[in-house]
This record gives sequence, C-alpha cells and structure tokens, in this order.
Amino acid sequence: MNLITTLLSNLNYGTILFLMMLESTVVPVPSEFVVTPAAYHAATGQLDLWLVILAATVGADLGATINYVVALYVGRPVIYRFANSRWGKMCLLSQEKVEKSERYFDDHGIVATLTGRLIPGIRHLISIPAGLARMNYWKFLLYTTIGAGAWHTVLAALGWYLHAIVPEEQLNDKIAEYAHYIKLVILALVVAAVVWLVVRHYVRKRK
Repeated sequence: MNLITTLLSNLNYGTILFLMMLESTVVPVPSEFVVTPAAYHAATGQLDLWLVILAATVGADLGATINYVVALYVGRPVIYRFANSRWGKMCLLSQEKVEKSERYFDDHGIVATLTGRLIPGIRHLISIPAGLARMNYWKFLLYTTIGAGAWHTVLAALGWYLHAIVPEEQLNDKIAEYAHYIKLVILALVVAAVVWLVVRHYVRKRK
C-alpha cells in the first residue's frame, strides 16, 4: 500500500495506467482518487486531459483482461478459493462479492460488461463472470473500453471543474464530498446505456 500511496502522489500517464490496471483487477485502488486529481493537474497544464482519460482506460482494459483470462482458465472454484483466502480479504474480496458480479452478469447479459463498469462494487469484478462465461474477448474488450471510458470521462470532468473552485490541498476532501453526486451521474449513465441498448434491440427486431 505504501507503493500505491507513492504513486498517487506522483501522477503521470504511466502511473495512471498502472493504478487503473490494478483497480481493474482485485487491488483496491479508488479510481476517483487517481483520475480526478490527474484531471485537476491537467487543468493546470501539467498533463493533457485526453491523455489522462486514454491512459486510465487502457489501464482498465489491461486489468480487466487479466481478470478475464484468469477466470477463463482457472475456473470458478479457484476464484472462490482466492476470494475467501487471506490474500483475497486483503484485497477487500469475498465470495459474496464475486457471486454478486456473476448475478449482475447473468441478469444483464453481455452488456453487463459495459454497464457494470459504471457501478461501484461491480466495476472491477465484472470481467470475472465474462471470463467464466467464455464471452467473446473482442466484444468484451469493446464494451469494457466504452464503459471504462465513460466512467473516466466523468471523473476527469469533475477534476477539471474542481480546479476552478478548490485549492489542491482540499482536493481529496472535496472528491469524497462529491462522491454522492458521482454515483447519481453514474446511475444516469447506466440507465441511459440500458435504454439505448433496449431500444436498439427493439428496432433491430422490428426490422
């Protein structure tokens, strides 16, 4: 955890990519405290905003791919065993959380890899049931990229906005304060994504 703290205090494109890769596996790295401060620094000219979003999304894709491949090849019993182990507990994992992500995937089908990327508690685990279900990898990667990109864009927009109203020493406190509003935005995005997918499916069926 000392390494993560050091990386969080030295954000650049490489550390953003690496931290978001960890966040998309099983390591508890809060993305709002990575992408939002990075976007805050982008507003000062230290980083490029679009490269911040790109680095974060590529990192998320890499981490999700790791989870997907592991789930694909080791299977459910090993995943559960790790989730219930001491190492799993250190990563804030549990069999219940993995099963919750599986239920979400079962309820929403393959689009769960898109909408699931926007839901806290599901976001970093949704690639596991995708691997267990042997979902087509390229479709999995496409939906993961769209979902992760949307999430990181929301966080980046918040960081850019906060730069205009909050001094840097108060940034983390303000991010925590805005967490509720972030969840509302995410919920709106999930609803919009689901509505769009349902409408598209209905239109195709009518044709």
